[in-house]
Amino acid sequence: MTILLPLVLGYLLGSIPFGLVITKAAGLGDIRSVGSGNIGATNVLRTGRKDLALTTLLLDGGKGAIAVGGAYLMGWRPEVAGAAAFLGHCFPVWLGFKGGKGVATFLGTLFALHWPAGLFAGVTWLAVAYVLKYSSLSALVAAAATPLVLFTMGKPFFALAALFMTVLIFIRHKSNIARLLSGQEPKIGAKKDAGAASA
Repeated sequence: MTILLPLVLGYLLGSIPFGLVITKAAGLGDIRSVGSGNIGATNVLRTGRKDLALTTLLLDGGKGAIAVGGAYLMGWRPEVAGAAAFLGHCFPVWLGFKGGKGVATFLGTLFALHWPAGLFAGVTWLAVAYVLKYSSLSALVAAAATPLVLFTMGKPFFALAALFMTVLIFIRHKSNIARLLSGQEPKIGAKKDAGAASA
């Protein structure tokens, strides 16, 4: 039960599509018809509503944090709950398993699991974004480094959960990786084509 309950409840919590709910409530229609078609904060920002994008970012991150916090309180495996919430965000049952790319939920989960690792991932994202100006690359670098950091911090089970999330982040960013390799990925602040997807 310490595995099954956090797995199921974490997944269901992570499956809540806050970006879609918020934009519909604001009268902006279905966010999946905008830009990349993604339900995450980056695509919500394409509506021109920074407030809604920030709210989506916080709520998507909060899903992972709440799942982990709840598991801690119940004596369950927090890394299972956090990874399940991340999985739910990426593949929500309510939307035909077509969700977001998971970066905000990844960070929220990390901060709740072991805040130094969450801080490391956040600072890494900011540093790479500042230097290279690619949001997707920043997410990929931060995600790739985090499992190793957790392992060196003496958190092997958390590291395994982070590795699982990292693999999914790379899968969800496959189109971004292709554009990075071809030199076609838009930089932060650059004009994007309506169909371009970012982190």
